[in-house]
Amino acid sequence: MVHHHHVEGYDKFCEYMKKFQNASEYIYVYFTGSKLPSGISWCPDCVKAKPIVEEALKHANPNSHFIVVDVGSREIWKDRNCPFRTDPKTRLLVIPTLMRWGHPQKLEGEQCEKSELVEMLFTDED
Repeated sequence: MVHHHHVEGYDKFCEYMKKFQNASEYIYVYFTGSKLPSGISWCPDCVKAKPIVEEALKHANPNSHFIVVDVGSREIWKDRNCPFRTDPKTRLLVIPTLMRWGHPQKLEGEQCEKSELVEMLFTDED
């Protein structure tokens, strides 16, 4: 069964990812807008993509790690100096973004709403 993880904010994300520095498992990171008090992300594109990503995740290797990262409030995300945008390991341009950590596979924005692309990212061996 896929191992689910959740972190909020850039500093916690960086600290958490140290666990996976030398990992040989499949590690997928899903960047999304933080949740409002209602429990739903402030990012409408993230809300649309969430069920598609969750459904496609069923096709991932059962020993995979799936890490959901809340990038922060809308104000934090919209800041051009947001560290998720400037960090060379993430270089986020839009949310949602789904990536295979340490590999070039990456889906951004509306691509995360296309089930065939998301499933392909989760099942691609390399």
